[in-house]
Amino acid sequence: MNEDKKKQIPLRISKELYDEIASWAADDFRSINGQIEYLLNECVKKRKKGKYDGEIRE
Repeated sequence: MNEDKKKQIPLRISKELYDEIASWAADDFRSINGQIEYLLNECVKKRKKGKYDGEIRE
């Protein structure tokens, strides 16, 4: 993706979620922003393939 075409958005998340994403990002050798972008891209790909049903699972 071309850096010039990236949009900045404000994002407010809980400290707990931030900490989880930060830990996951460190495990994957990514920045926190990079990890969030990766996760969003994966969700979009699954949705396009019809594999994302919108259900939240715990």
